[in-house]
Amino acid sequence: MRTVSPGKHQGTWRITLLAALAVFAQESTWNFYESQVPPMLREHISSAAVVGLLMGMDNLLGIFIQPWMGNRSDHTRTAWGRRMPYLVVGMPVAAGLFVLLPHAAASLPLLILVMFSYAVVANAFKPIAEALVPDFIAPERRSRANATVKIATSFTTIAAAVISLLLVDDHPKIAFAIPAVIMLISVAVLAATVRDSHSPAYQAAVAESESRSEDALKRRRVRDTLKEIVRDSDRSRLLLLAAILLFGSAWSASRSLITPFGMETLGLSRGDAGGLTLPSGIAFIAAAYPAALLAERYGRLRVIAGGMTVFAAALVLGTFLRTATGVTVALCIGAAGAACFLVNAAVVLWNLAPSAQVFGTYAGMYSISWASGGFVGPTLVGAMVDGTGWALMLIDIALIAAVAIALVIRIDVGRRLMARTRTQDGRTSRADEEAVTE
Repeated sequence: MRTVSPGKHQGTWRITLLAALAVFAQESTWNFYESQVPPMLREHISSAAVVGLLMGMDNLLGIFIQPWMGNRSDHTRTAWGRRMPYLVVGMPVAAGLFVLLPHAAASLPLLILVMFSYAVVANAFKPIAEALVPDFIAPERRSRANATVKIATSFTTIAAAVISLLLVDDHPKIAFAIPAVIMLISVAVLAATVRDSHSPAYQAAVAESESRSEDALKRRRVRDTLKEIVRDSDRSRLLLLAAILLFGSAWSASRSLITPFGMETLGLSRGDAGGLTLPSGIAFIAAAYPAALLAERYGRLRVIAGGMTVFAAALVLGTFLRTATGVTVALCIGAAGAACFLVNAAVVLWNLAPSAQVFGTYAGMYSISWASGGFVGPTLVGAMVDGTGWALMLIDIALIAAVAIALVIRIDVGRRLMARTRTQDGRTSRADEEAVTE
């Protein structure tokens, strides 16, 4: 039996917490952005579909920016590493742009300009922060590490809800400044403590680069990774990316449109509606680490599918409760189910990557699908709301999640059948064994 020394455990937990801090820093502004920018847009725009379209703009930009930046960081070689140089530059700039949002709210063109600028900068370092997890953490412990990262992310959801409840109605400019300050403090800690040039993945990537010819290295582009995934006879990666897109659509719509939903359907104020997600953030924190442990025991894909089913069922329940308390309870149940997806889906994709050389690119691929969903989801659900009314918004979201569930079940069945066939033919490999545990 393999044993791991206490020192190695301590090192793993240290870098896990620092990677969580990197993601926490970026999400400290994103969650508040998703909660409080829609009401600013609604002061100028009456159509829910147009509001959803503008809120999805950052995700549309992410489709192009995130994979390119992830790939670029894969090929960066500095004494500081391949991720940190981008983080220490991008995060302070994004914080500054975020503070400008409420100051630009009086003018729609100016507000859209600041939104666009913030989205460009924040998208540039989003996959880079997330790639720290597979860079430092071994495959068998990535679900637990990613659970810690997602718990940190949930604290930003809680922070956004608390700030909405306490400050948004009376002091909106101060409210926007607080997440920006959190980002600045976080990046200062990261700059002082993290050197990702020491990570196992960085060392492996350097060794692989030294063993490959210059021409071979030049061919490792985002488009080549996409072609490889599309042409692969094993459809697991392609179907997983599609499922990420669809569930990203459902999740983003449930976050981006929940404040106007609370105002229109439940009769809440802007601040109270923005606080609907506060208890669900706590529920997510409670469910995240158990979701990782369940995935290690029963298989990541099975746990993902089960969690998404809970998410969809909870939203259907929330449609019929029709009170602030009822919707809050439904969001809590849904967040617990969503934790199974958000903790494990990226880990499945990282573990399907062919080498450490492309972890940043695969983080970007995950972000492409998630950002595409973030763009499509609010727009699609907003259009459905324009046709059927705000009262059915949660059911609209559940329908999108149901399609994602079907895809994940298809992946799970396909990989198990493939592993069983190879076993019968005497051609088992470690990848086949891992296919069953995924």
